[in-house]
Amino acid sequence: MKRVFLFAMMTFLVTSPSVSAKKVKPAQKPALAIEVENVLNPAPAHAVQIDGFIGNKLDLCIENRLMAQDIDRVVQPFRDKPDGNWGFRSEFWGKWFTGAMLGYAYQPTEAHKAVIEKAIRDLMATQDANGYIGTYPDEYHLGDWDIWGRKYVMLGLLSYYDQTGDAAVLESAVKVADNLIDEIGPESGKNIAETGWIGWKGLASSSVLEPIALLYQRTGNQKYLDFARHIVKSWDTPNKLSPTGIRLIQEAISGTPLWKMSGAPKAYEMMSCYEGLCELYRATGEKIYYEASHKLIDTIIRDEIMLVGSASLQEIWCHGKMRQTEPLYQGMETCVTATWMKYLYQMLRLTGESKYADELEISLYNACLGAMSPNGEWWAYYSSLMGERVHSHQQFPDVVMSCCVANGPRGLMTLPSWAAMTSKRGVAMNFYGTMQTKLQTPQKQDITLDMKSAYPSDGDIRITVGLAREEKMDIALRIPSWSEQTKVLVNGKPFEGIAVKGAYSTITRTWKDGDVIELSLDMRGRVIDAPSGVGDKAIMRGPVVLAFDTRLVPRRDGVSEPPMLRYEFAGDRDNHIELKPTGNSGIDAIWMTFDVPVADESGALHTLPMCDYCSAGNTWQEGNLFRVWMQQPFDYRHLYTNNLDWHVNVTVGVDRPEIPEIYRVK
Repeated sequence: MKRVFLFAMMTFLVTSPSVSAKKVKPAQKPALAIEVENVLNPAPAHAVQIDGFIGNKLDLCIENRLMAQDIDRVVQPFRDKPDGNWGFRSEFWGKWFTGAMLGYAYQPTEAHKAVIEKAIRDLMATQDANGYIGTYPDEYHLGDWDIWGRKYVMLGLLSYYDQTGDAAVLESAVKVADNLIDEIGPESGKNIAETGWIGWKGLASSSVLEPIALLYQRTGNQKYLDFARHIVKSWDTPNKLSPTGIRLIQEAISGTPLWKMSGAPKAYEMMSCYEGLCELYRATGEKIYYEASHKLIDTIIRDEIMLVGSASLQEIWCHGKMRQTEPLYQGMETCVTATWMKYLYQMLRLTGESKYADELEISLYNACLGAMSPNGEWWAYYSSLMGERVHSHQQFPDVVMSCCVANGPRGLMTLPSWAAMTSKRGVAMNFYGTMQTKLQTPQKQDITLDMKSAYPSDGDIRITVGLAREEKMDIALRIPSWSEQTKVLVNGKPFEGIAVKGAYSTITRTWKDGDVIELSLDMRGRVIDAPSGVGDKAIMRGPVVLAFDTRLVPRRDGVSEPPMLRYEFAGDRDNHIELKPTGNSGIDAIWMTFDVPVADESGALHTLPMCDYCSAGNTWQEGNLFRVWMQQPFDYRHLYTNNLDWHVNVTVGVDRPEIPEIYRVK
């Protein structure tokens, strides 16, 4: 395959509330050494601005978590090297920093620039003469989480280089990689797949494939490609942790159930290895890497992803799609959610298949935002489909951090990159809501797409095109897989093509300034049957999962209505259900509520209130319970796992103590 060189030049618009936007001189970087171009390319930095509910969530995450980070706390372990023969403090800087760089790309203000500049310079100052940046003393190098931590260091350094073109930061990443190769490369006689914590059978260390492949793309240095291939080869080598090797490529392609794979079924670390395979495929064009990554992600969708767009039980694969109606203990780790979204983003770019954007949207509105505290200052470690929301504990009090608090923003902050994307033929719209986008057309002129919509509160979207001169190109609209009744208008006239659910509806025409696209999506409620066939049901509306919440009680004519013993969701034969939007039912912390029709045991109709999943339980306090799946029929008096009576209103008290005081929003 002919080598493709992509030349990257980035321009940043620096803004602050008190300073008007100004252009900063672009940074010139060398070509990327790649063999495979993306089908869909991400929006460049600051090209997308999102308003409304989601835009507010992005702002809160950036201000109250990413840019509020105490940098000294995540850097100090690199100076002190406290981890000895166990510990993973070295992951926190890289996880947080890659999220912060995504936040900076979205909002490149002077204040945010100061944060990332301090973080990068302080970390680089800890680099040893041999190139090592980590939290393990010399005698414990290659210990349980050492290589895993070096991975995140390199990812952080490369994320900064990609936005700024700073050669000194790239050189720092090179030194980290060279030191790692010296210690465990092809000439070391050691097998990287038998390093790392014994329980995960080398998956954590093997995931360093991702930054090594990225480093090859950015330097063209053959030794990084050789090392990447060496890592992949090690997966087939029997070792002390796995008698067969972890066989990630063969077993993905064969469709082996994830919980039966030779490597540990650790969801987060396993997906991280396939992220590396995606980058190695870009670098080499070798189809087997793509086939393994593509087959595995479809297997995950088939077997593991739960209704709200995440997976895992105690952080491991568990055939979760079939088990999601159970009261799972420690389900849906936030690190799994964030890595799942990043993996989906990889495959959306590589394939251009809209189903991956559909999955991203479901994860965004449900599992991802449901794991973030309302003010964005902290995240859950685990999330559930029933019970209470609980803030993550601190794994290392000296760092004031947990893996999920560091990682959650990385999933959320991918949104500006995939909301609107470009292709060789035009642009693709993946996210719907109030959004302003400035991209480049195939003829290299600027195109603005001004979107107005209350979606997903309703399904009407209006997009106004801005172009200096007319141009024939594609504008592709993602038609979600659940939208069975879709309407598309161009300048008030029906689109002549067919809007097929689960695909892009591509409008090819000569576009001119002021053209208007109107899209109407099917926002009928849907009754979802439990995949396991146990008889439980749930409700979705568009991409949003609904839930019961103890703050909401059924009412009729303004008074509480004592519930009957047995209810069933009153859907039609096609499993659609008529939902009545009721705003937020007077509870400011809740985004959307709906009256849901149910039938009692005599057949009479009633309504019960439900809210969006990410708002459910979001007081994050004991007694604020929620539930998604319901057996049919169900007794409302015993809706929640602790048997609280239906009429008990939650009395909210003080916040739970898990959010450290230094990060608590005042």
